[in-house]
Amino acid sequence: MARLPISLACGPYDRTRALADGRVEIDGVELRYVHLEPEEIFFRMLNHGEFDAAEMSLSTYLLTHLADGPFVAIPVFPSRMFRHTSVYVNRAAGLDKPQDLVGKTVGVAEYQLTANVWIRGILEDSYGVPVASVKYRTGGLNTSGRHEKFSLRLPPEIDIAPVAEGQTLSGLLASGELDAVYSPRAPESFGGPSVRRLFDDSRAEEERYYHETGIFPIMHVLVLHRRVYESNRWLAQEMLKAFTAAKEIAYAELRRTVALSISLPWAREEFDAAVDRMGPDFWAYGIGANRTVLARFIRYARAQGLIDRTPEPEDLFAPETGEQFII
Repeated sequence: MARLPISLACGPYDRTRALADGRVEIDGVELRYVHLEPEEIFFRMLNHGEFDAAEMSLSTYLLTHLADGPFVAIPVFPSRMFRHTSVYVNRAAGLDKPQDLVGKTVGVAEYQLTANVWIRGILEDSYGVPVASVKYRTGGLNTSGRHEKFSLRLPPEIDIAPVAEGQTLSGLLASGELDAVYSPRAPESFGGPSVRRLFDDSRAEEERYYHETGIFPIMHVLVLHRRVYESNRWLAQEMLKAFTAAKEIAYAELRRTVALSISLPWAREEFDAAVDRMGPDFWAYGIGANRTVLARFIRYARAQGLIDRTPEPEDLFAPETGEQFII
């Protein structure tokens, strides 16, 4: 029987490698896995709908979904990351602790970026830095000319404006014209004489955050183009099953003792430590295991003026993926 050809744009991750190399197949599907960096995937999927399925920014998906957009999500999360490490500051700005950000000017590539939603929420919840206490300036991180993907209607108390044409956030941070930058990617000026991370020991801060909240922040979600989903409702569940199987293979490779599967000397010990701290399925898929994380992100997006209502986590995903058959 002919299989359904599906194009998938996704990053080159260990947790998806078994799908990319064919060790795991999606039942009924002839998969074409296209390895791309996230920014390119998002741009091409949002502007041209080039792929049947894709990795997608959680924030972008939330905004488009609430506007009856063209995507339907599956509770697979290709990217998760703690974001304390993503706050960069000018050394001369007097930012010795997070609370010193109040009243400062901060660069963000886009206000709505998922990483930036998490950073602002964490800074407010954990360190007492209200979202509106910071002035935001938007633009390209290392190359000028970047703009918000969406026209945002933010509350008037949010001071936000683009940087001048030809300027970059990295350059402005290095020169001291920006006090800090929130960014999932490191600015080119990081590591130079003028720029450092806000948290000297970001890992310790992130481990403390997880201990206090149990949250491992979700960055990206898997989406199907609505035209594909509506013609093939069975696909959502089959993709969830296949991505889960691929993730289990990644876990098994990290547990290997006969030979290291990745080129880090203590990879297995780090895996064991993560399991001890976060549980055996620390990169969980599905709605139930991620309800707290998703609800927190939705709360942050609402509080930061990105959305005007508060959906339940279940409302974001193909309904088939929230139900399981029982034998």
